[in-house]
Amino acid sequence: MQYNEINKESISKLMDIFYNKVRKDENLGRIFNAKIGTDEQSWREHKEKIGNFWLANLLGIQGIYNGYPLKAHLELDPFPREFFSIWLGLFEESLHETFSNILCIQQILERAHIIAQRFQKMIYEMPH
Repeated sequence: MQYNEINKESISKLMDIFYNKVRKDENLGRIFNAKIGTDEQSWREHKEKIGNFWLANLLGIQGIYNGYPLKAHLELDPFPREFFSIWLGLFEESLHETFSNILCIQQILERAHIIAQRFQKMIYEMPH
């Protein structure tokens, strides 16, 4: 993976761009706002937490992410499986707005697809 573009600053920028899109999306916005809240402090904390998830996931930095992302998704009110496609589309747009290296974008997006597939399997195909 091309690590030179992936750092705390670029991931923070990615989180800002991506979650601005999510919050405005007619499908995802209501789900995220209901879970996270609508105040800026809650969103700052969420973006930092998920940014740490991506830094740990992409760079292998241990100890910076503390959470259970699958559990958080399993606790949400039911939502259509198609929303994962919307999420991935917004994430890909945000990657292109954040990073210039196409290989870097493709590799991060590949990770996002793997995570989305795993979450979908657990949410929609496994008994809870």
